[in-house]
Amino acid sequence: MPSLLLYIAAALAEIAGCFAVWRWWRDDASAWWLLPAVASLVAFAWLLSQIDADYAGRAFAAYGGVYIVASLGWLWWVEQRLPDRWDLIGGVLCLVGAAVILLGPRS
Repeated sequence: MPSLLLYIAAALAEIAGCFAVWRWWRDDASAWWLLPAVASLVAFAWLLSQIDADYAGRAFAAYGGVYIVASLGWLWWVEQRLPDRWDLIGGVLCLVGAAVILLGPRS
């Protein structure tokens, strides 16, 4: 699977897992929310470990930009809150930073 798809899948898994914990903790939902939370967070870790990069730290750093943009998508599609222009500008900056980290020429 190409790295971009792995990053997107990892971001969705992490966000879903964290959202499930959020629902349990912040919204006083049933503890059953913790089961999908754990499963999603395990899937996130496994997916991120599949990224084709020489070093984990570089893969994780580049993932940060994808995670931020995916979180804004979650805000919009799941939580029904439209990101504002500052969210969008910040997201673009993060993706540019992620691309520089992941694709920059190495000696």
